[in-house]
Amino acid sequence: MKRRLFLGSATALTALTALATLPALAASPATVVQVYKSPTCGCCGAWVEHLRGAGFTVHVTEVDDPSAQRARLGMPDRYGSCHTATVGGYVLEGHVPATEVQRLLASKPVAVGLAVPGMVPGSPGMEMGTRHDPYQVLLIDRAGRASVYASYPKASRPA
Repeated sequence: MKRRLFLGSATALTALTALATLPALAASPATVVQVYKSPTCGCCGAWVEHLRGAGFTVHVTEVDDPSAQRARLGMPDRYGSCHTATVGGYVLEGHVPATEVQRLLASKPVAVGLAVPGMVPGSPGMEMGTRHDPYQVLLIDRAGRASVYASYPKASRPA
């Protein structure tokens, strides 16, 4: 009888300990994204808000020449866009959707980072009403080669 009481108490104590740690997990700081952008670029600001809306903490540094940051961080210029960012040891170039950033951080591929070259209408921060031009999110490897990481707009599933 005492053993059963002891085991029941131990189980209850374990459950209470687990519950006590839940607030600590919920209060963990958001992932920080450091963005380098021109002070005059409005679409970059809209992309920053897109990331914040997805739960990222975003710090912005205004620079005269974002391409200098791109080069310093190892992102080949051919994948350039209007802003460059870093997160979790990766480089983000252009209007990369927050869902792909989250997937990148979860899967942790060996890569420089993700890029959406150019300024594609319909990409996050480049919203233009109902216009959604197709584009690809590229995974850039350490040799500077690109592979398709995601394509947009996402194909809708049949009903």
